[in-house]
Amino acid sequence: MIKSVIYFLTAIIVSFTSCGGAGKSGPTDTPTSGTAVIAVDESFQPIIDSEIAVFESIYPQAGIMPTYTGEVDALNLLLRDSVRMAIATRGLTEEERASFESRKLFPKEIKIATDGIAVIVNKSNKDTLFGMQNLHQILTGKVTRWKELDPKSTLGDIRVMFDNPRSSTVRFLIDSVCKGEKFSPQVKSKLTNAEVVDFVASTPEALGIIGVGWVSNRRDTTCMGFLDKVSVAGISREPVADRSNSFQPYQAYLADGQYPLRRDVYVLLTDPRHGLVSGFTSFLASDRGQRIILKSGIMPATQPVRVIQVRDQL
Repeated sequence: MIKSVIYFLTAIIVSFTSCGGAGKSGPTDTPTSGTAVIAVDESFQPIIDSEIAVFESIYPQAGIMPTYTGEVDALNLLLRDSVRMAIATRGLTEEERASFESRKLFPKEIKIATDGIAVIVNKSNKDTLFGMQNLHQILTGKVTRWKELDPKSTLGDIRVMFDNPRSSTVRFLIDSVCKGEKFSPQVKSKLTNAEVVDFVASTPEALGIIGVGWVSNRRDTTCMGFLDKVSVAGISREPVADRSNSFQPYQAYLADGQYPLRRDVYVLLTDPRHGLVSGFTSFLASDRGQRIILKSGIMPATQPVRVIQVRDQL
């Protein structure tokens, strides 16, 4: 809690100075020292917390202050020049790029990972396989009860829960799963991925949709395990999901494209001075930074991934 307050206060100070409150001497950060606020889609908090911890241990004079928020808000902070670095799951639009260039800022986009969106259910739920068609029907309200998926189910209404309504997860679901259709009014949101995990763990009828980094088991050094408190579903591209055509969001299946709910992760950088945020970006793309991503359970942009047989876990 104290650390969160410190980050919040630092974010206010840095945001103020970036908008004209700095002294005449201007910014004094370097690629390995000083302080900088960055904006990060909350889906990636576990990974970025780990990256920052290692970066600051190597460079003790550096202080990276993350603002974890929805993707929409993270990009708005970048567009307003309140931060010079954002981590998101899309690149800039032509209109956004033109806005930066009109201010003599020439943004960079650096891919650092491929992430998966995990579908989670309560441990007592026997329905752990879903086709993309099933997800579309559930999210748009065409299917509302577990019995419609499995006549043998003893559960009632499907209680869908996702994270921040301004997050990258919501945009991905509407664009790639719902194909532009609106969510059903029964689909609800929490503020954070952690709250979604807790809700699903305590609610037998729940179906949660979150970033896979939040359910990766960090005690499992092979990155082949998920949290014990929920079940991670297998997803199929086929209309009817079975064990032969469904895949969980393991790194190998993110890498080869067999897991369908996958998206790339980018650093968006507007730092003409090549200061601390540029140094941190270089670290994220370096061998050490990529190995941290590898251990987090998602697919790094440049590191190889071991393929291990995990089919019997579905």
